[in-house]
Amino acid sequence: MKNTNTRAFTTSITLIAALGGFLFGFDMAVVSGIIEPVQAQYGLPATEEGWFVSSALLGCIAGVAFSGMLSDRIGRKKVLFIAAALFLLSAIGFALAPSFPVLVCFRIIAGTGVGVASNISPLYISELAPAARRGRLVTFYQLAITIGILAAYCSNLLIQRHASNSTASSSLWNMLFVRESWRGMFLVGVIPAAAFSLLLTIVPESPRWLARFGRAEEALDVLRKVNGPEDAQAALNTILTHTQHASGGLRELLRQPLLHLLALAGILTALSQFSGINAVIFYGPTILRSAGIVASDALFYQVMLGTANMLFTFVAIWKVDSLGRRPLYLAGSICAAAALALTGGCFLLGISGWAMLLPIICFLLFFAFSLGPLKFVIATEIFPTHVRGTALSVCILIMWASDWLVNLLFPILRDGIGVAATFFIFSGCCVLSFLYAKRYLFETKGKTLEEITTSENVIIQQ
Repeated sequence: MKNTNTRAFTTSITLIAALGGFLFGFDMAVVSGIIEPVQAQYGLPATEEGWFVSSALLGCIAGVAFSGMLSDRIGRKKVLFIAAALFLLSAIGFALAPSFPVLVCFRIIAGTGVGVASNISPLYISELAPAARRGRLVTFYQLAITIGILAAYCSNLLIQRHASNSTASSSLWNMLFVRESWRGMFLVGVIPAAAFSLLLTIVPESPRWLARFGRAEEALDVLRKVNGPEDAQAALNTILTHTQHASGGLRELLRQPLLHLLALAGILTALSQFSGINAVIFYGPTILRSAGIVASDALFYQVMLGTANMLFTFVAIWKVDSLGRRPLYLAGSICAAAALALTGGCFLLGISGWAMLLPIICFLLFFAFSLGPLKFVIATEIFPTHVRGTALSVCILIMWASDWLVNLLFPILRDGIGVAATFFIFSGCCVLSFLYAKRYLFETKGKTLEEITTSENVIIQQ
């Protein structure tokens, strides 16, 4: 009964925190159905198209930049509330924006919410989860991202079909969901953002954050619900031992041995994004049309890709705590490289239709159980509690800076060197990720956060 109760509590709280990942995925993917109508309505050239998409990533960078330090000061839960408020504001503002510059402003606000959630949601889950289930529970966050992406694809498809079968009128509803249906696509995000705000009221604060700031009784109460009453005190004593003399801050993070860990997490994070995953997500309809799929079916086929991305994430949830992080990362990264190379080859040789879709689906499979979720698992595990928030902020900042660069350059590369060459570049980045992980990535499965940081620091110093 004790195990059942603690598992139910931990899983339910994890799922609520993972809603930040759902909103991350939804806000990032919903733009795939918005790019072309916005481009047509405002007559955007390739450079402004890239700016429209990548502007959200600048907001992500801003959100990450302040959320880590802020969560170290006021707590993880309060900062998640800030993310929920930003999601609500951006969804409403984007739907009612009167001009292209205002659209960009609300895209940046949405990106800020995504940046905050992408930083604090996995951090919170990692600090709450027991060691034996931590990899699986943090991977729920990546699963939530893929569900959010799929929800955006399905929502876009339904709204597009509703608009094509409806008659235009002068009502506000008609403007949002028929005449300028791209506004309604973004407005749908109000629903999960409101749900996230309400559900956060029942989420406890991170026990490790509470212990760090002298609130041991509150931390113990949370740990009883997570670890059970028999193991809670021992878990608290371990946490207190490792936070008692810790100062934290970026300055400490930039000294050895922590700098070595920061380089490991940062490089793996950047290379995972240079695989081009978000270019596939954001520019999905454009890529699918380039693959010979007719325009009217592009969003439908993108729903198929989103479904594959979501389902394949279950492989990571299933195996991350049994096989371990390192084997999954190595297998997934080299297979993703092969799939991207095949995709580039299809474009180069003019192969279209299902033969083109197959390697893209394979890439999503391999990314979904390796490069996608494991960068979050690794970055939330390998740093001590007193610098974990700051370290994760740096890693997520690297992630969004990499995404911003990829999505800004993708339309330029697509129109310049061609889609085939662009996919070959993405493939090469996956090869680099495999080689780097093979040399430097160590295994962390089954260890508490305190055991990981203590043992690995000793290894690095030797």
